[in-house]
Amino acid sequence: MTRLADLHIHTHFSDSTSSPEEIVEQAHEQGLCCIAIADHDTIDGIQPAIKEANKYDIEVISGIELSSEMNGKDVHVLGYLFDPHDQEFVDSINCMQNERVTRMQKMINKLRTMGIDNITPEEVSERVQSDSLGRPHLAALLREKGWVKTNQMAFNKYLADDAPAFVPKFKQTPYEAIHLIQKAGGVAVLAHPMLTKVDELIPSFVEAGLGGIEVYYPGNSDNITRFYERLVEKHRLVATGGSDAHGSVKKHTFVGKVKISYDLVEKLKNIRHVA
Repeated sequence: MTRLADLHIHTHFSDSTSSPEEIVEQAHEQGLCCIAIADHDTIDGIQPAIKEANKYDIEVISGIELSSEMNGKDVHVLGYLFDPHDQEFVDSINCMQNERVTRMQKMINKLRTMGIDNITPEEVSERVQSDSLGRPHLAALLREKGWVKTNQMAFNKYLADDAPAFVPKFKQTPYEAIHLIQKAGGVAVLAHPMLTKVDELIPSFVEAGLGGIEVYYPGNSDNITRFYERLVEKHRLVATGGSDAHGSVKKHTFVGKVKISYDLVEKLKNIRHVA
């Protein structure tokens, strides 16, 4: 029987509505033997998931989705199998969290200048189990308080990159993100390249130490999947994949919607040893 994994799952420690414990339960129901918690710029969800997973003999590997930027584009870099206790790595993650808190305060201040004065930083923090605060949390509050009808309208009117309440987030390049993951003993993987659309930069990412590409992703056509499979083969990388589950935030996907063979997890482990 093929052993299956989902290597891209978010928890309420970043921008999902699901707890680590709920995710493990869902993974068990989906027949998964391995998952990765890949929260945005935080690793707080990993240990609770590991504790819960002991009930079902499900393997939880360390994961994270690091924010980075290149040529004005958001580029997300997944990290796997790193040492979550590596001090330099932990310090860097804490710095990112602090920057997120500061950014949130600045966005709320901008909203106040536009007359939106009934949202506080504390209300945003209450929605998240860590300091991994982001625009989706603020968008939800704008909707709930009647300033907009939908979260997307909140982005369009206030929070998008060219909107009046936008504040740039902590900036690092993909190369810096790759290096940070490698120094902690992990493997760096380019997240959902079909969304990011920076294929021309992949050779330079490989030179910097990129170990894999997220090939298997919800909604991919067969042609897109084959395209990235060929890129993986060309650059001698590992193909990974996952559901990018966010609980009820992303209703089109769920834990286990994308399943990959555990053989690919083993390939990640093998290149980690020689990184």
